Parts: sequence; C-alpha cells; structure tokens
Amino acid sequence: MDFAIPSELDEIRAAVRELCDGFPGEYWRGLEPDRYPEEFVRALTEGGWLAALIPEEYGGAGLSLTAASVILEEINASGGNSGACHAQMYTMGTILRHGSEEQKQRFLPRIASGELRLQAFGVTEPTVGSDTTRIQTTAEHANGGYVVRGQKIWTSRALYSDLMLLLARTTPLDQVEKRTEGLSTFIVDMKQALEAGTMTISPIRTLMNHATTEIFFDGVEVPADALVGEEGKGFRYILDGMNAERILIAAECIGDGRWFTDRATAYASERIVFGKPVGANQGVQFPIARAHAAIQAADLMRYKAAWLFEQSLPCGAEANMAKLLGSEASWAAANACLDAHGGFGFAEEYDVERKFRETRLYSIAPVSNNLVLAYVGQHVLGMPRSY
Repeated sequence: MDFAIPSELDEIRAAVRELCDGFPGEYWRGLEPDRYPEEFVRALTEGGWLAALIPEEYGGAGLSLTAASVILEEINASGGNSGACHAQMYTMGTILRHGSEEQKQRFLPRIASGELRLQAFGVTEPTVGSDTTRIQTTAEHANGGYVVRGQKIWTSRALYSDLMLLLARTTPLDQVEKRTEGLSTFIVDMKQALEAGTMTISPIRTLMNHATTEIFFDGVEVPADALVGEEGKGFRYILDGMNAERILIAAECIGDGRWFTDRATAYASERIVFGKPVGANQGVQFPIARAHAAIQAADLMRYKAAWLFEQSLPCGAEANMAKLLGSEASWAAANACLDAHGGFGFAEEYDVERKFRETRLYSIAPVSNNLVLAYVGQHVLGMPRSY
C-alpha cells in the first residue's frame, strides 16, 4: 500500500484554494438566505473544475474521481459551499459509464464549456423518500419517445440547471419480478419542458442556502434518444452515480471538518480567559483533537472508496461508509468549533454558524446515516434485513 499523496493532487488543492480566496466569508454571507452563488460557479466553470470528470476528448479535464473529490474538499475547507455545484460531478458516473456515444458527443462538450449545466438529479419523491424502487414518477411510451408524469423533491439547483438526470418508472411495479427492475434513466431538457409549460419548479426554503426545489412533471415529452442505456435498467445505472455522490459528499464533509478544526485550533490558541489560552483546557482541546482524528480516518475511507470506483470494482460499502464517517466527523468538528468559540460562534461574522448549518445536512443527505448503517448491517455483515 502506498499512502503518499500524488503531487498532482497537491497542485489541484493549491489552484482551487487560490480561486476560493477570491470568495471569502463575506461573499458567502452575502448570499443568504437564498441567493445562488452564480459568480463562484462561473469561476469554477471557467477554470475547468466542474468539467473535472469529463474526458479530454469531450472538452473536459479527464481527472479521476479522487481528484474531483479533492476539488470539492478544498472548496469546503476554504469556507465555501460546494453543494452549489457538486451534482455536475457525480451525475457523470451514470453518463460516462452508461450513456451512448451520441449522448456524450452532444452534451459533454457543452457541459464542459459551461454552455449547459447538468446540476439537477431527479430521484427522490415526497411519498417514498429513500425507498427509491417505489418511485411513482412514470415515463410512458408516446409519439416515438416518452411522456413523463409525477413529482420529485429535494432536487437541488433545478432552477440553475439546463439538464436533469431523471429516474422514472417505465414498467409498473406490479409487472416486474424485482423492485429494482423497470426503472429507466433519462437526460431531460429542462428549459424545453419549462417553455412548454409541462414542468413546474417550486423553491423550498431550508435551514441552509442549498437552492433546493420540488418539481412537477405534467406530460413532459422526452425523446427516445434521451434514454440512458437500456430501458428498465436505470436503477443500476443510478447506483454508479450514487456511489460517486457518496464519495464526493464524504470529501465535502472532510473539507468542512478541516475548516472547523483549523478555525477552532486557531481561536482556542489565541483566546485568553483566566490568564491562559482556552485551548490549554482539555475540555476544549480534546474534542477538537478527537474530531481531527475522526476526519483523518474518514479521509482514508474516502480514498479507498474512490480507488475502488476508479478500478470499476464494487464500492457500495466503502462509498457509504466514507459518507457516514465523513458526515459524523464533520459534525463532531462543527460542535467542537462552536463550543471553542462560545458566544462568538453564533455571530455571523465568524462564519461558524453558517458552516455549522451547512455540514449538518450531510448526516441525513444524500442518504440518512441510519440507512447507511442498515446497508452495512445487511449487505456487509450479513444480518437480517431491517427494512
């Protein structure tokens, strides 16, 4: 095993950090409660960072998932919020592995250049939550293509996306042998659907600035060539995107954790109370140190999961565990940082309360940590199914 970090990853960190330096805490605070970081996303696009996973022959950088995870990690470690644009990374897992050559030629160069944005990932529905195989959005054959009807929720960045990667049922649930069958994946032209009046997007105000929405499909027409791969096998294709998603989210949490521990360490070392730095007190120092240790452990699982993904080896367990460990570590770091700052941790100017809210999301999204534990219990440890 080689635990050395390749020099190119350090170079990526430095370049991303330099870009992020132009978007300090004042910028992110100015966006709240619900303004999209358009300038930041544009800068990332122009720098080629959002095209990291797109192969060079399609105008992208052709980087590995590991490198993409470092990009998102560094954004969060700088104090930013990569949730504003991360979907354009993890949706690539589905398109690159299962999309047709014609789809790649048609969409990827325009996504890489920024002409098109693929930020919307339409999977979750309000009535089924994480029980993805029971989704009720349908895509029925019509006019040589498909007509989509139904509803999605927590479809973040939909208002700032041109395309959506959509999962819909093409064969009724009662007509398939397995629940995972009969689901299909599509690349949907959102602008066309909005102009036709068959798609409605409604923003959802949340605890943090995450630009999330619910979407209603009322007869959205989708051409046959928008189908990704084979009809009925979309659930398996989506899993590739979900594994990449878990790994990238883990990296974002690790970045958050680094930001919290760095801020907490600096403040606790400088803040003098009762004649000495508060960081000299074990009640302040030990939670920060423990959070740092947890972040380092999550980091190792992130790298292992990314390596397995890149080798096209099974990585579901590792991707999920990386997300679990990363989100728990970042939350522990957030609490240690807030405690170390005391009352100042609640003041906007310190950015602790903003980052505190942002990192809390990842304990329940894109999958609840309890469902990760259920997955590990059943599929890794072989225990009875719990749901």
